[in-house]
Amino acid sequence: MTAIPNSDLVERVRKLLDKAERTANAHEADAFSRKAAELIARHRIDPDRLADLDERGDLAVREIELGRGAYVRARLALLLAIANAHDVRVVFEARPTGTVALAAGFRADLDMVELLYSSLHQQAAAQMAGIRRGTGAATQRFRRSFLFGYAARLGEMLAESSRSAERHAHADGSADAAAERAVAVRSRDKRLDDFAAASFGRVRTARAPSAAQPGAYAAGRSAAAKADVGRVRLAARQGIGRGRS
Repeated sequence: MTAIPNSDLVERVRKLLDKAERTANAHEADAFSRKAAELIARHRIDPDRLADLDERGDLAVREIELGRGAYVRARLALLLAIANAHDVRVVFEARPTGTVALAAGFRADLDMVELLYSSLHQQAAAQMAGIRRGTGAATQRFRRSFLFGYAARLGEMLAESSRSAERHAHADGSADAAAERAVAVRSRDKRLDDFAAASFGRVRTARAPSAAQPGAYAAGRSAAAKADVGRVRLAARQGIGRGRS
């Protein structure tokens, strides 16, 4: 297996997501989207890439805006679901202009996390914009819980893609190759953890978000299962308004 240059990987993933967007067939969109997720997962455990990281892999911290208002923690949950599946460490901080997530990782992984988060958040926002309840406050609560459920299911799906990539890697290689890859992964993780600890400094545990509504949470999970990774990116974005706005 030969490592894919990161610029080529990004382009291949973008093309798969574009194909998923253009088809009206949900099964085709699902197939393209899952292929994109598995391509990323395989790339991350590629032996040549792991060796490359040991030699010159560059680490960075990237800021991702989460905005303000009722959906910030749910957006963070979505970002964390994606980041956890791609070996990116995330903390967040509140600023006068809004909440910002700080993501630490290898640049190639950060590129993938940003790409997927942008696509998935836009898809979720498009679905949430169509949700209406009896009052503005009720609509907001439902949408927020919907996004938490959406994030949880997508996290599970991305983890499934990672496990599938691991199974393929084990099937395609020898026991010695698998052992070497495991050592390289541990080395990568330690480098990342050390870098994140130094970059973030003192981090305190945030207060848990308020509980999600079960029905809305389940609806979000269902939407994620149908939509899959990056299925829809609309040309004209709809923002998530409050209530009936």
